[in-house]
Amino acid sequence: MTESANRTVLLRGGDIHSPADPFATAMVVERGHIAWVGSEGAADAFAEGVEEVVDLEGALVTPAFTDAHVHTTAIGLALTGLDLSGARTLEEALALVRAHAAARPGDRVLLGHGWDAARWPGRRPPSRTELDEATGGRPLYLSRIDVHSAVATTALLDLVPGITGRAGYAADAPLTKDAHHAVRAAAYGAVTSAQRTEAQRAALRRAASLGIGSVHECAGPDISSEDDFTGLLELAAGEPGPRVFGYWAQQVTGPADADRIRELGALGAAGDLFVDGALGSHTACLHEPYADAAHSGTAYLDAAAVAAHVAACTEAGLQAGFHAIGDAAVTAVVDGVRAAAEKVGPGRVRAARHRVEHAEMLTPESIAGFAELGLTASVQPAFDALWGGSDGMYAERLGAERARTLNPYAALLRSGVPLAFGSDGPVTPLDPWGTVRAAAFHRTPEHRISVRAAFTAHTRGGWRAIGRDDAGVLVPGAPADYAVWRTDDLVVQAPDDRVARWSTDPRSGTPGLPDLSPDAELPVCLRTVVLGETVYAGPDAS
Repeated sequence: MTESANRTVLLRGGDIHSPADPFATAMVVERGHIAWVGSEGAADAFAEGVEEVVDLEGALVTPAFTDAHVHTTAIGLALTGLDLSGARTLEEALALVRAHAAARPGDRVLLGHGWDAARWPGRRPPSRTELDEATGGRPLYLSRIDVHSAVATTALLDLVPGITGRAGYAADAPLTKDAHHAVRAAAYGAVTSAQRTEAQRAALRRAASLGIGSVHECAGPDISSEDDFTGLLELAAGEPGPRVFGYWAQQVTGPADADRIRELGALGAAGDLFVDGALGSHTACLHEPYADAAHSGTAYLDAAAVAAHVAACTEAGLQAGFHAIGDAAVTAVVDGVRAAAEKVGPGRVRAARHRVEHAEMLTPESIAGFAELGLTASVQPAFDALWGGSDGMYAERLGAERARTLNPYAALLRSGVPLAFGSDGPVTPLDPWGTVRAAAFHRTPEHRISVRAAFTAHTRGGWRAIGRDDAGVLVPGAPADYAVWRTDDLVVQAPDDRVARWSTDPRSGTPGLPDLSPDAELPVCLRTVVLGETVYAGPDAS
């Protein structure tokens, strides 16, 4: 099987996940688009008129996944560098740091990610003294798993003038706020162009190997450099691989700012434009104090700043968006977008499909506001799998009662709020089927949604989030972005057993999906195709 964008290919003998024909077993791809979907018998009529016939041997073909929130270079640096997400203790993390420093003697700055002291015995992050010893006094930057705080060595802090006077600096605690942003900029500024390109390629290769056909890069001046952003877009445009749609999270105050966003190649001034921080780092902004800290987090933007940004973006024809996790931050976004709608018109605001990233702490009022204003919720179900439950980080930070309200996907869907699923990689790994499973088997049962709804949010939802309704689905005329999977029998899974039983009735015409029960094996990607061109072929691909 050697698809290229210019070939006409007939795929047959499998299961084609398509609303055009819920029982389809064959599909024709022509000039990078889906030309036909139908039954095995009807496929005979196409067999002589195509350039290649592929026997799927019972494999499942689905739309390729879209990861609607990634940080590509950081994912790649974790893949090619120091990944502490598997460290079970502080001592194990320090041992990994020592080994990494010994293995990379020529690196100007050592980079690592993924430590989570909340899961370690003693719950203590590595101290600066310990890191200085482990690295032999070299510059080192280690971001916490949520990327909203970090620890660093003395040698790296010495590269940032005035670091001790910046907000978020503490001699004996992880860096947050402006101090963290400044140190991160210094660390990533030391990454060479070759290292950056290596990391970006590694991340995109991993995405393709998991059936991901497109990603939304959430960049910005507080996250990465312009060179990093434009280099990624150029790389993705010049080599076969997942499509990269970029957002640049910079406030827009007028036409000059909007022009700069476009010059960078960004779809909009959205993504991680921070209204607040993260729960794990105690920087998400809350209406009430944390259960384990005597404060309510950090607000970076208020409703007035949100309103100004949304109004300016709407006037310029740009998509706006924000990072908002805590309930006070989400309220500020809703209040600000509503104020912008009063200024420029609610119809124009709704048509722009402005986004909110993460949106973890939602109230019934804020959910209604999302629906009213046409806001897309770009969310990460793996957060609940990692931090939810009665003994998880959410409960530790907020108390069990508040923690149970987080990530209410079912309520969002009932209200008509569009969902787009992502990983926030490297915060959680690229893992699309695992993400769908996390939404369908949410730790809080009332927030669960069907596998079908979750799958749609991770395929078509990502395309709708960038304003395209013609993609993320296998129907004639749609882009040929698809993945081929080895999996067991297809089923229909929904929180309501009555819905599940009806959906498996042939009269319902509901196409099945793999069994994603917590103990079931996830599908294996055999091939990923983007616009008719193979960007990944696994060892078992035919």
